[in-house]
Amino acid sequence: MRKTVQSRRYPQPMTWLRALKETARAGLTVERRRLEPLVALRGAAGLAVVVGGALALFGPVVAVSSAFGAFQAAIATYQRTWRPRPLLALASGTSLAVSTFVGYLAAGSLPLFVLVLAAWTFASGLAWALGPTVGVIAASNVAIMLVTVTLPTSVATAAGHAAVIAVGGGVQALLVLLFPVRRWGAQRDALADALAAEADYARRLRHDPTAPFDPEPLMVARSAAAVTPWQARHRPAELHGARGVAERIRPVLASLADPAVGVPEEGPERDRCRELLGAAGQVLDAAAYAIRHGTPVRIPPGALGTLKTPDTLELLDGPARRASIRLAALLDDVVELAQGERGDGGEQRRETEDAAPHRDRPPLHRLVPGALRRVRKELRHGSPVLRHAVRASSVVCAGYLLGAALPLGHGYWAPMTSVMVMRPDFSQTYARSVARFGGTLVGVGVATAVVQTAHPDVLLSGALAVLCAFGVYLVMRTGYAAVNVGISAYVVFLLGMAGQEAGQTVPERVLLTLLGGVLAMVSYAVYPAWETPRLRHRLADWLKADGRYAAAVVDHYARPADPDSQEIRSSLLAARDARIAWQDALARAVHEPVRSRGLTRAATEAAEHALAQLGRSAMLLEAHLPEHGAVPVPAARALAEALRQDTERAARAVRERRTPQWDRVRAALAAWEAAEHEHPVLGGGAALLAEALEELTDALDDGRN
Repeated sequence: MRKTVQSRRYPQPMTWLRALKETARAGLTVERRRLEPLVALRGAAGLAVVVGGALALFGPVVAVSSAFGAFQAAIATYQRTWRPRPLLALASGTSLAVSTFVGYLAAGSLPLFVLVLAAWTFASGLAWALGPTVGVIAASNVAIMLVTVTLPTSVATAAGHAAVIAVGGGVQALLVLLFPVRRWGAQRDALADALAAEADYARRLRHDPTAPFDPEPLMVARSAAAVTPWQARHRPAELHGARGVAERIRPVLASLADPAVGVPEEGPERDRCRELLGAAGQVLDAAAYAIRHGTPVRIPPGALGTLKTPDTLELLDGPARRASIRLAALLDDVVELAQGERGDGGEQRRETEDAAPHRDRPPLHRLVPGALRRVRKELRHGSPVLRHAVRASSVVCAGYLLGAALPLGHGYWAPMTSVMVMRPDFSQTYARSVARFGGTLVGVGVATAVVQTAHPDVLLSGALAVLCAFGVYLVMRTGYAAVNVGISAYVVFLLGMAGQEAGQTVPERVLLTLLGGVLAMVSYAVYPAWETPRLRHRLADWLKADGRYAAAVVDHYARPADPDSQEIRSSLLAARDARIAWQDALARAVHEPVRSRGLTRAATEAAEHALAQLGRSAMLLEAHLPEHGAVPVPAARALAEALRQDTERAARAVRERRTPQWDRVRAALAAWEAAEHEHPVLGGGAALLAEALEELTDALDDGRN
């Protein structure tokens, strides 16, 4: 084994006391760097315009409906997505208007309304299959619908309320168009984060030649790079092409530092390698800063000179020399692209999707068939999304009936709390229930005390609601508990403006909020969707994806005359997706009060390290793919096929809790050694692949023992 497994402390199972401590710390801590005052001011201004206009034209009751639409539309623009923000505001306002109108039509009959509420909540639960952005918007629509259906008095007024809710979303969308804040800011941050992550990687490689790299920043940057044709014509030049160069820098950095295919572990070559890596980190940091802020690139003196000094070519040879030359060329491209001086991506591009003018982001109407297929795919037993939809609809209906039966008035606080805190996984539901209760306790208590003490009039109540909304928008990305303080106070002031909750006291609202949170937690205990039992399946998926990627890379050494295979790129992206899916699953599983049978924490950590090394070894080989005129290596085809078959069989073995076997890979390597093939990169890379596979077997064996 080339490297001992680095120790990493996995979190202990979540407890109530620990949840309270962590939620209080994370939810109430305001990170100043994540505050966006101008964006918050724009959202609050749009809300003030909507509330003031509706109040002047139609009165306080209609103003309350319009305020909910504008408030929710602004919150939708904060969701993590690369879709245009105005589109999110319009979609949120329109869907809330439809929800309110449909809910009011059924509100006259309790059985009918409960049936509609169950169907609407079930659909919002299934919406999580389309991603967290759609899921959050859908859940928010159900929560606000529970409030807004109490405001109209007839079908005609219900239609009017729905219309002003939609108008509120339209106003927020218009403000985003008229007053954009930091245009292309999200895309700039995504690309800058990717370059900054590679700069950090270069610095870590100076001290640890086999340091791991988390590909998530590159995946986020890839997602952000997908644009519509109109966006492609108008995006800044520095956002075009730099991601493709950044993708190619990472394997070059790794191959330069790794002793198996780069420079020796000690000696003058290693010292020069450290200098090159340090200079690369400086250049990448400078490019990241320039792209993030839209300023010229300011590279520290001597950084580029270190990369291009003639001594480098004299001191290094073989693969290390080629890697240093290529690194200098790629960094030149990064600097030029960050300056906006060229849009061709620097080096001659490989025939991959990055060679296209832009990654296409299809319009919404083209996404409908795929969205329906994704939702239909979740309609199966054991699906976490389906279980979440069943839990949410059951809890919301039970909370609504209990709230109506209790002599507390305005019982919708209970189901509103439940639908806002429930998520498909246990850990988020648990933590958000605690945060929701704590935030609601403070927000409702303070706002109700103000209302009952100062008796604000309509205008003052509206102003206080707008002020609370500004606070919510300001801390939207810094803590769920802090956000709930503002949301709870906002609802109290707004409904007080319409005279809807004048008689309800703080204890009554707090009790209903606690009831909603308890129902959400109990539902997960009764009908769970634990991630822990599925960890082996996630690990098997990652193993299979890594095996395909490694096989695609090795196979190209056998046929260098062929064009660079699209299979390499597609299998690399699949391996990254599988790795992120594993990491997300593990992050959820460690907070669950269940144990994984046959997979201890030590085995989990060791298996994760082994698969990361497998993917890294394949990446090192990809960094030195042979040129089109290179001599083929026939034995590489047999090794590639052995990798593909053995990893597929091993993935099945991992799922079935059996020990993976690598008979074909061992036979292919034995044939390679018997034939005495000599290749400066493939020989060492193949040995690294075999070591990673053996390390995985050892890890899973230890887990069984």
